[in-house]
Amino acid sequence: MQQDLTRLVVIRHGETAWNRDSRIQGHTDIPLNERGHWQAQRAGLALREEGVVAVHSSDLLRASHTAQAIAQACGVPLALHADLRERHFGRFEGLTHDEIVSQWPDEGRRWRERDPTYGPQGGETLQAFYDRCLQALIRLARQHPGETVALVAHGGVLDCFYRAATRVELDVPRSWTIANASINRLIFTEEGLGLVGWADTRHLDDEGLDEATDGQLSLHSK
Repeated sequence: MQQDLTRLVVIRHGETAWNRDSRIQGHTDIPLNERGHWQAQRAGLALREEGVVAVHSSDLLRASHTAQAIAQACGVPLALHADLRERHFGRFEGLTHDEIVSQWPDEGRRWRERDPTYGPQGGETLQAFYDRCLQALIRLARQHPGETVALVAHGGVLDCFYRAATRVELDVPRSWTIANASINRLIFTEEGLGLVGWADTRHLDDEGLDEATDGQLSLHSK
């Protein structure tokens, strides 16, 4: 392994009640449900032999509680970061996709079409969100050259990481899976980000809710 290569094990948070209801969470601080806590424990057990030296997580409850289970299982420190939060969806938060389209058809269309310059009232544009996520990943990866670290975040954050690693533009609809408590593997060097493995859910006995199956494939709203 290159001395400066950082292995990134990236995990989406476990399931929440709003995941089950297909409600937009964004920065709204929704905790894990019972299944989400179970998924977090399973992810922690699966990562015990990965050589993880630290866990870095979004500071929102659904991510930080998932990260706590992983850090405890791996016996490593946990640090929380606001810049790993999900996209801020402003007035969309707490609503379903159908409710948003019904209330604001034009905004719903721009959101569905993944306009990088569009942001809901009170929320972030897609481009600003992407830039925030990538800056956070690079900052944390540079803290751990030659090491393996876990990052626990949200569906939209992981979508940004995948696009950066595979050079997929922001306005391209998503066709890849981002399941609750899924384990995904990337590498980082100063030359860029690379994809090693994606959407590993073998540690779960059945799949949690996936954004690709809850009617919001191209919206990245969790």
